[in-house]
Amino acid sequence: MLTMTDNAVLVIRDLANQQDVAEDGGVRIAADADAGSLTVELVSEPVQGDHVVDNQGARIFLDADAAEILGDASVDATVDEEGIVQFGFTEKQ
Repeated sequence: MLTMTDNAVLVIRDLANQQDVAEDGGVRIAADADAGSLTVELVSEPVQGDHVVDNQGARIFLDADAAEILGDASVDATVDEEGIVQFGFTEKQ
């Protein structure tokens, strides 16, 4: 199952607070089969069938395809000087 770094937990919680996302909200990661990529968006609640990963109040929702692609990866997040958030995924060692 996907895990989050401490940094990702802080960034996701901060994003949710800044964007006034509902208490049940978080970041949703979905696979875009046509583009061969993953989409990441802030949402107010998971979609039915999403896998929910909750770490200290930071929530990530994965659609079934994204959950399969990411498997046991770890998600990290950084914010640059302009406030742009970037997510990265690494395989757990």
